[in-house]
Amino acid sequence: MTDVTTLFHEHHESLWRFLTRLTGDPDLAADAAQMAFIRCVETPPAPDNIRAWLFRVGRNAALEAARTDTRRTRLLAGGSARVPHSDPFPAADEEYATADRVRRVHTALARLNVRDRTVLLMREEGFAHREIAEAVNTTTGSVGTIVARALEKLATELRLDGELPT
Repeated sequence: MTDVTTLFHEHHESLWRFLTRLTGDPDLAADAAQMAFIRCVETPPAPDNIRAWLFRVGRNAALEAARTDTRRTRLLAGGSARVPHSDPFPAADEEYATADRVRRVHTALARLNVRDRTVLLMREEGFAHREIAEAVNTTTGSVGTIVARALEKLATELRLDGELPT
């Protein structure tokens, strides 16, 4: 079995960031990431696909919690300050200049289905097509097509909301 402490240090930040972008809730993302590592201890995955396994388990835990926890949805809807940024918070003058673009991208991502969001966010985190395919239960050969279509949908959503962000 691989050392869980090492796995945690190697993958926790990336997993949490992915789950935060997927769910829009950093608290839910932290809980789901924790659940992924707990399950890794309880039922160790095969050593050749640990990263994809962690992301799949974390994704499933986050989606399950989101379906059953409406309180978190109300918190997000009621307080835009709780919506995470995909990058570290910018300086005050930069934040003012980019806040609308960030909101529009988050809104456009939220309009995508879960599979498309998952594929795009995993791609952004640097996952290989093989890892993405395993996480969303598809073939490696279809990941490129899914990515292309998801990017088209995202671009369409952004155009519907106004000018594309720069």
